[in-house]
Formats: sequence, structure tokens, C-alpha cells
Amino acid sequence: MIVEQFRTGGDRNFGYLVADELTRDALVIDASFNPSMIVRFAVERGFVIRYLFSTHGHDDHTNGNEAIRLMTTLSPLLYGDTCPRTGITVEDGALFPLGSLEARILHTPGHTRDSICIHVGHALFTGDTLFTGKVGGTGSEEQARDEFLSLHKLMLLPGKTVLYPGHDYGVSPVSSISTELASNPFLLQKDFNAFLALKQNWAAYKKTHGIA
Repeated sequence: MIVEQFRTGGDRNFGYLVADELTRDALVIDASFNPSMIVRFAVERGFVIRYLFSTHGHDDHTNGNEAIRLMTTLSPLLYGDTCPRTGITVEDGALFPLGSLEARILHTPGHTRDSICIHVGHALFTGDTLFTGKVGGTGSEEQARDEFLSLHKLMLLPGKTVLYPGHDYGVSPVSSISTELASNPFLLQKDFNAFLALKQNWAAYKKTHGIA
């Protein structure tokens, strides 16, 4: 499996191309700001893009969708959409074939109601649900509770799973489930009340612990 991480612009946004090395079938995740860079990379290396996914509907993750749709003739897929080619709906547990691989959809509400993560092989693409050492922003206690549950769902994945976030906001561009379980302050909280308290006091916590 091949994973390519792109710095697409915006607010330290990441876009991704994931490909089956044997069949050259590929998918693209969050082609924001500079979709032509990702398409050009695919063409130059002989990858055939089969799917376009957005991890959620915020503009900084979807603003390249129309451009990449025109470049590839594919329909960008968000939570709840049905792929015209396969008839598969983007919903929790859905499996999208990709050569010898499968892309599994995990619905992870919290940052937004339509947030998804995409699990392919050993890799997990988390959008704005989980960053390295941080988590996605939420605007209410209800959203925070949803996010708390979504994060614990992700932590059931194998520890060696490599984590690829939607922005370069954290301590590194890439992490792993085991690393986050051991070090992410939000995942170290014993219950939801502690998790919410950390969210509500995050600015002070960052200052105290020297977190950028």
C-alpha cells in the first residue's frame, strides 16, 4: 500500500492519496486548496483514482471538490453520499474495494455531525476528529460527548495503526494509535467529565505544558 501526504495549503491542511501498489487503484482524501497537485502526482506515477472522499463538509476540506471532480469525472463523496460507480453509501462500516485493499468508513461525529475517518490497511485518516496530541474542536457539550465516543471507537483499532490527520496541528504530521493512547492528553482522561473539562480549559493547559 502506498500513502502520500500532501500539504495542500489553507490552515496547514493535509490531503492524501492512498493506492494499491499492485493494481495502481487509488483514492483521494480531502483534496482541498490544491487538488491539481494530487491529480498530477497520480498521473505521473500511473495511479488510477477510483474515489474522492471528504472527511467532513467544512469548506477547508471541500473547497477543491469541484475542481477535482472536473479533473477526474468522479463524484466527491461525503458522509451519506452514495457512490455512483459502486452503489455503496458512505456510512459507518461501509467497505469500498480498492484493488486488493478495502477502505472502511468509520462515522465519527463530534467536530461535525458528518465527520468520518477512513481506515485502509494499516492507515487511518482522521480528518479533524483526531490530531497528533490533540483532538478536533467542538462547539457544545453534546458535540464534545459525541467526539469522546468517536475517539474511543478509534482507539479499538490495532495500536500499530498509523494515524494521518487532516491538519498539521499536532506534535508531528503522523502518529499511531498506540502513541496517541500513551500520550494524547484527551485520551488519557478517565471519563467524559474530565475530557470536557480539558476541552474547556485547553488554552490554559497548553500554556502550562508548553504546547503550541
